[in-house]
Amino acid sequence: MEISLPWGELAWLIAALLAGGLLMGFLAGLFGIGGGGILVPILYEVFNILDVPLEVRMHLAVGTSLAVIIPTSIRSVQSHYKRGAVDMDVLRRVGPPVLAGVLTGIVVASFVQAAVLKVVYILTTSLMALNLYFGRGRWNLGTEMPGKAVDRAVGWLIGTVSALMGIGGGVQLTTYMTLYGRKIHQAVATGAGLGPIIAIPGALGYVWAGWDQASLLPPGSLGYVSLLGFAIIGPVSVYAAPIGVRVAHGLSRRKLEVAFAIFLTLMSIRFLISLFFQV
Repeated sequence: MEISLPWGELAWLIAALLAGGLLMGFLAGLFGIGGGGILVPILYEVFNILDVPLEVRMHLAVGTSLAVIIPTSIRSVQSHYKRGAVDMDVLRRVGPPVLAGVLTGIVVASFVQAAVLKVVYILTTSLMALNLYFGRGRWNLGTEMPGKAVDRAVGWLIGTVSALMGIGGGVQLTTYMTLYGRKIHQAVATGAGLGPIIAIPGALGYVWAGWDQASLLPPGSLGYVSLLGFAIIGPVSVYAAPIGVRVAHGLSRRKLEVAFAIFLTLMSIRFLISLFFQV
């Protein structure tokens, strides 16, 4: 498969990838997320311009997103950990089931309709955003985490959905912890810790899943992972992640909650548009 682009267009694409990497890294540090919710549509449009076949385009965007999340999420959680904000007990409880969920997501990816995932994402993130906009503590389900059994079940669900959508899982864990009375800063920091647990096996799984699709994929691809996208976006996002961490720790709890709610709302709108217009 040959790809030929004018130098001006190629420069624009590289600039778009760099800008997307900066935004992704900043939000990864600010909200404890992997940035996949932002990166997947950016990569999808890039691969569309490159005429990557439709049947592998989304897979390539998701796989590349998971690969880029690896260094970004590691840098993000390291920065939060140095500030003593990560709850390692929670991370140890949810980590193994999250990994099991990632493996489940990889296996079932070919059987799940994208529309179903989008509806689940829209409903879930809308409820999260409403809680942050208007809950102000009244939507709390309790003052203590519910226990190991529930933590493990939630972890498995987070891992499964994250692998199917190319996201780092931080949004879901952050919301889960805040519903049980945890401070937003601690929840954000702990959510950042899921990034490597999800992204590393997830990216390897998409390499495996796309190994026999080489004829449909652009040059520089390893299965459903674009090494060019990874090389451009990865270093930039790693640079920007600590900036987001500094901003997060400089905001009041309420301001961070509202900012997080706005982010969730924008992502819900994006998936709603894609659900109806197939874009």
